[in-house]
Amino acid sequence: MSISPSSALKPTLSTLQLWGIAVGLVISGEYFGWSYGWASAGTLGFLVTALFVAAMYTTFIFSFTELTTSIPHAGGPFEYSRRAFGPVGGYLAGAATLIEFVFAPPAIALAIGAYLNVQFPELNPKTTAMGAYLIFMTLNIVGVQIAATFELLVTLLAIVELLVFMGVVAPGFSLTNFVAHGWAGQQSFSLGTLHGIFAAIPFAIWFFLAIEGVAMAAEEARNPRRSIPVAYIAGILTLVVLALGVMVFAGGVGDWRQLANINDPLPQAMKTIVGESSGWLHMLVWLGLFGLIASFHGIILGYSRQIFALARAGYLPRFLAAVHPRFGTPHRAILAGGVVGIAAIFSDELVSFGGQTLTANIVTMAVFGAIVMYILSMAALFRLRRTQPELARSFRAPCFPWFPGFALVSAVICLVTMTWFNPLLACLFAAILVLGYVAFQRLGKPEADVVAAVGES
Repeated sequence: MSISPSSALKPTLSTLQLWGIAVGLVISGEYFGWSYGWASAGTLGFLVTALFVAAMYTTFIFSFTELTTSIPHAGGPFEYSRRAFGPVGGYLAGAATLIEFVFAPPAIALAIGAYLNVQFPELNPKTTAMGAYLIFMTLNIVGVQIAATFELLVTLLAIVELLVFMGVVAPGFSLTNFVAHGWAGQQSFSLGTLHGIFAAIPFAIWFFLAIEGVAMAAEEARNPRRSIPVAYIAGILTLVVLALGVMVFAGGVGDWRQLANINDPLPQAMKTIVGESSGWLHMLVWLGLFGLIASFHGIILGYSRQIFALARAGYLPRFLAAVHPRFGTPHRAILAGGVVGIAAIFSDELVSFGGQTLTANIVTMAVFGAIVMYILSMAALFRLRRTQPELARSFRAPCFPWFPGFALVSAVICLVTMTWFNPLLACLFAAILVLGYVAFQRLGKPEADVVAAVGES
């Protein structure tokens, strides 16, 4: 069945733009969010967590690329699981991905507000966060080519700024500072440290969360089977180097405990070295916004394509699958995700939910969605290898079955430990999936022919 022009996306993205999306989706994770892991595990304990998660993401991306190039569909993980496990599998992967991509932007928007509040204390961070939504939803609606070019520019600026941060604080780095109280606030490893290492998993995942969003732009890539592997592999390598560098340098400039549980660890770390009035600090605050903007803007692109794909397939109300007649973008899907995100920003009652801050709760909820999606995607890879051996695979996962197997087992470990340490949020996440499934069963009208036609195009 052919796709009508009103529900088709145009292939316009280059390899470099896809790399910009891959890195840009994630790079805000190097600016904030991860330091909450220090509060649980300490610098050394969190380093162990981060290395484990980096290995999981590296093997996952090498495996996930096979799915993305074989099935270049705007729904990404939703379509992989639908093909492997049917409508229920498609729903679970699609809903989990949607939770990840809808809950991540509010956390980033709040960080944008916190960064601007450093320069302009009179600005309300939540009002600023809402303003960010309005600006970047508009930019995404105007056109994917403009959005992707902007994403590439701000991503490059964000990378330069992280390198500048490391260079400026390097003279004040002390290994003694980094290792002090490094095992969950203790001087040596203990059982409490192991507890903290597992508890810190969501914040290590935040270093890399959403890189898989490139899959949702695959339908708009000029040559997805060639450009996506380059974008993904170069992207994950870029992010691993930046994540480890930022974490180590920030932890060694003073008492790292002062940087845990805050939304702007890098400006505060630099302040220790250069003082409050330094031009370097003001530059970091201003240019640091580019990292947050890159991820915020990129994830809006990601969630809109996921909503669009689910609606086009009948898993969400069909009117959300409309494409703007002039700009060729899923404008209704962009606006729908923004409404949910802005509502989350102003949900003050969540601040003390489970004893964590609003940002920490939003981060954890987004990570729950990501981990469930990773598990389903790797399971889909194994099943499709067996049930659809004829599927054109221009890129095959290396070290099969070990790479996808490691990614799958690691994701299961992450899900179990996150559920153990965040039972209330886990119940909320499960409730959202169940309620969504009930609504899907009552109201959803999937059109398998439409989904398959897009996936095979």
